[in-house]
Amino acid sequence: MTNAHPTGDPVALDKRGSGPAPRHSFLERLYTGTGGFPIVSRRKLFYSLAAIFVLVSLLSIAVRGFTLGIDFTGGSRIQIPATAEMTTQQVEDVYSDAIGHGPVSVQKVGAGASATIQVRSETLDIEQIDAVTTAMLTEFEPKDASGAVSRDAISVADISETWGGQITQKALIALLVFVLATMIYIAIRFERDMSIAAIVSLFFNLIVTAGIYSLVGFEVTPAAVIGLLTILGFALYDNVVVFDKVEENTRGVMHLNKRTYAEQANLAANQTLMRSISTTIIGILPIIGMLVIAVWLLGVGTLKDLALVQMVGMIVGAYSSVFFAVPVLVSIKERWGPVAAHTKKVLAKRAEGASGARVPVGAGASAPRGPRPTDSGAPRPGSRPSGKRQKRRH
Repeated sequence: MTNAHPTGDPVALDKRGSGPAPRHSFLERLYTGTGGFPIVSRRKLFYSLAAIFVLVSLLSIAVRGFTLGIDFTGGSRIQIPATAEMTTQQVEDVYSDAIGHGPVSVQKVGAGASATIQVRSETLDIEQIDAVTTAMLTEFEPKDASGAVSRDAISVADISETWGGQITQKALIALLVFVLATMIYIAIRFERDMSIAAIVSLFFNLIVTAGIYSLVGFEVTPAAVIGLLTILGFALYDNVVVFDKVEENTRGVMHLNKRTYAEQANLAANQTLMRSISTTIIGILPIIGMLVIAVWLLGVGTLKDLALVQMVGMIVGAYSSVFFAVPVLVSIKERWGPVAAHTKKVLAKRAEGASGARVPVGAGASAPRGPRPTDSGAPRPGSRPSGKRQKRRH
């Protein structure tokens, strides 16, 4: 059981509610969900952190932009089997000598026998592709599946700018449709204030995830866009779980004068905190497996783009559903309406109780009236009877 300190911070009580509960370790309080972590009462701190995250993300997007993949910008992609002696710098030097300028990017994908070197550049014509292929064939002697040195071991793919523009347009339309559909669902699923808080949290997830991609320089590919849509769904699921608990805890709170809406919402955030952490960890584990097996061992670059955005988005979504969405909901509720009036009423009663019912004599108020020692029913010595005497007539 928990109660609230006059400052608004939750204080744990024992099962009888008669006094402070014994102190437990941080992990035990986190696991039980009744540790009273002051999430709502410290919402200004979490608002400051959220503002910093959003500001840095927007600045990075405006200044650095995104590292768009070849599917969006168009260009040529050259892929050559990697050997133990081959480095990305050597491949870049061979490309520069053959073309006269450097490529857009050179990276190694995969490990062991499946490792490859991928070169991404602007669109090359037939003569340039032939020059690069010949130079790499002479320098590195790549081998095909049969083990023979062959030009076929070097693969070249061209993506036109028109195709890249179409992919970009379709990706933006898909993102917009998904966001609108999510907002409609949120508006139907939750009441007004919860809908506003959930939508604000949704845009927070979008901006911060995009900002991390821009800041770190992760390549944005169609797979990354698909992954972004996936993690927005995960963040929505986490919001539904947390807000369902808030609804459960705050049901009937307006008819009581012991706890405020904020304290009940803070309890809900504590009770779902461990669940959010566990769900995020369980969701990240297969993503790590995807990165290790599919990307590092098998060299499937598409899965890398999908896994990265999912990992980033799941962490951001789990954080925002507890430490951002719930405080935003409480701030909206306490701004106006019956919850604001109820909160003032509870805090006023709590302040009155904290000041004490007894007021010292001479402090500007009369002394409290308490039971007198003779109020038990026995008359005081020497006092006149309280009843009316019947006069006797002689």
